[in-house]
Amino acid sequence: MAVEVVNTEESSIPQEEMVEKKIEAETEAETDAVPFQTEKKVEAEAVTVPVVEKAASFREESNFLSDLKESERKVLFDLRARVEEAISTKSLFVEKEKEKEKEEEEGEEVKCVDEGDKLEEEVFLWGVPLLPTKGTDATDVLLLKFLRAREFKPKEAFDMLRKTLIWRKSQNIDSILCDEKNNPNSDLDEACFIDGRDREGHPVCYNVLGGLSNTGLFETEEGRESLVRWRVRMMEKGIGMLEFEPGQVVSMTQVVDLKDAPRPGKKGVRAVLKRVVDVLQDNYPEMVARTIFINVPFWYYALSAIVAPFLTQRTKSKFILSRPATTNETLLKYISPEALPIAYGGLKREGATEFSLEDDVSEMFVKANSTETIEIPAPQVGSTLVWDLSVLGWEVNYKEEFIPSDEGSYAVIIRKGKKLNSQEGLVHNSFKNNEAGKVVLTIENNSQKKKKVLYRHKAKFLPAKGC
Repeated sequence: MAVEVVNTEESSIPQEEMVEKKIEAETEAETDAVPFQTEKKVEAEAVTVPVVEKAASFREESNFLSDLKESERKVLFDLRARVEEAISTKSLFVEKEKEKEKEEEEGEEVKCVDEGDKLEEEVFLWGVPLLPTKGTDATDVLLLKFLRAREFKPKEAFDMLRKTLIWRKSQNIDSILCDEKNNPNSDLDEACFIDGRDREGHPVCYNVLGGLSNTGLFETEEGRESLVRWRVRMMEKGIGMLEFEPGQVVSMTQVVDLKDAPRPGKKGVRAVLKRVVDVLQDNYPEMVARTIFINVPFWYYALSAIVAPFLTQRTKSKFILSRPATTNETLLKYISPEALPIAYGGLKREGATEFSLEDDVSEMFVKANSTETIEIPAPQVGSTLVWDLSVLGWEVNYKEEFIPSDEGSYAVIIRKGKKLNSQEGLVHNSFKNNEAGKVVLTIENNSQKKKKVLYRHKAKFLPAKGC
């Protein structure tokens, strides 16, 4: 995903500065057009299929020992031995040992605390014991994450594990979730949150970067540090929902919403971005199954020229990019409508009790310049019908009415016909019938593109009266 930034007249200007200038210029002329063509052309009859650009196809590997190649098992056993030796010789925390050596050189008394030695023998990471002889299958699952992040090179994987443990200790990461209780920040809570799971069971972390634009946190070192720590806290919260066992969900899905996100030319943005990328890549190996970037603006493609050098190829292979016009359809490919928030075209309403994740969601398509109806039967008098409906992209005419079974009765208008725009979100309504009949939902599509409709409904019946 290269961006041409070199200018012969400005060859003396640092490349990153030139990229920033180019980004700032391009954001002024931002457009919804896809900025570049992929190698494979889309056929004319498939234009309604969302354009989802992916760096490469990535599939999570098995964590069962029996599924590993012989060479991979040998490397895993090698890493086990390295960890076992480091813990048994109390050399896992290198910096601690260096501090002791320095104290001894200065003639200071070094106190040997049996309790401290015992603690080091019982090293845990995300609740998983790291001592292989005392560990379980979860220990292998965790060690495999470090190996895969370092292409099954045991020495590099061990160094990464050691540095992660040292970093966590120095930054007091094990107690970072307490920060949320002691220092609440509503701006950050709305900008990053975990909500539900995707179709494969991964917890979904939403990063709504537009909520950070006016916080002022990028402008000071203290603010930038709070942003990095806040992002780490969200990772820790998501990891708490994982099960480090073979065959279980051991990673998350990230959704990064770039709508109204701070632009890279803004003071401090690039510094925070680099620090977050470094921290997550160095200390959270294989914790993200995929990262879905949505509402991707034009300037993001230029920003990738700056970010790309900081990312491993394996990390980039998990990226999925979606322009604003295809955001909802892209998310629905990975997250079921009942689990997707209404802000992104799903049917999940905060605090709603009428429907659960087990309730089926139906879908239908309304062709261009055509009308479709959805009928909800109401054969029992006195029942309450409840329904949710969403149209991807909206811009349709919509109405609701009750049609009695008795042809001599009058139809009841529940909701008058009205054009619903793209900001509608979700239609939620209910109706109690006084006679048998049906509720009819009518969707009229006068546009030149077909529309996808998601809906669900149920009836609540009154209990039968006793004698």
